[in-house]
Amino acid sequence: MPLIFFLLLFLLFAPWLFPFLLLFFLSLIFFLPFGFTIYSLYTILTVPVEIWRIATDKRLRKNHALEHATINVIEERFGPTNLAGLARKDGFYIKGFVDPILLEEAARVALFRMKRGEKSLAVHKRCGTTMAMVNFIAAVTFLLLLFLTGYLTVLNVLLALLVSYALGPLLSPWIQMKLTTSAKVDDMEILGVEYGGGGFRAWGLPFLYIPTDFFVRTIERKDLGRVRF
Repeated sequence: MPLIFFLLLFLLFAPWLFPFLLLFFLSLIFFLPFGFTIYSLYTILTVPVEIWRIATDKRLRKNHALEHATINVIEERFGPTNLAGLARKDGFYIKGFVDPILLEEAARVALFRMKRGEKSLAVHKRCGTTMAMVNFIAAVTFLLLLFLTGYLTVLNVLLALLVSYALGPLLSPWIQMKLTTSAKVDDMEILGVEYGGGGFRAWGLPFLYIPTDFFVRTIERKDLGRVRF
C-alpha cells in the first residue's frame, strides 16, 4: 500500500515522468532474466567451493559452532538480537551492541553446554549458510527451468526465488550440522574477549566510543602450553 500511494503521488505531481518510469520498469523486466542467469552461474561455481573450504577445516568449523552457540545463549536470555558473527581459525568475531563481560560469560556457557552434549547450539537460523543455500537453490532451480523451457523469463526468476526461500531455510540446519560447524569442541578452550574502545577528545570535549566489534579468542587444549599470558 505505501508503494502504491507513493506512485500515485508521483504521477499526480510529475505526470511527465511516467513514460520514463514505464520504460525503466520494462527495461528491468527485460534485462532481469539475463542478469539472473549470470548471477546463477556465478553462484553455482562459488557456493560449493566456499562450503567445501569450511567443511575441510576442522578448527574453523569448531569456532563456527561456538560462534552460533554464543549467540544462541545470549538470545535465550535476552530474546532476538541483531548480533552477527564471523568464525576464524583462532576464534570468532561478534558484531553488535553487547556487554563484553556478558559476551565472554555466554561464550564460556556455550562451550560448557556443548561439551555436555547440546549439539543443537551449533546451529543458528541467521547463519550465512542459510542465505548461501537460498542463493544456490535459486540458481539451480532457475538454470533447470531455463534448460527445460528454453526461455529467459521473469516468471522463471520468480519461481526460482519462491522455491529457494521455501527450501533454503529447511536445508540450512542440516548443512550447518554436517558441513560448516562441528560440535566436537571437547578440546577447545576460551582465552578471552578482545575489543577496542575507550574515549577520545575533539574540540576540547570528551567523547565515549562504544565498541561493537569483539573477538572471542579460542585455542585447542594441546596448544595451551604455547600461549604466553
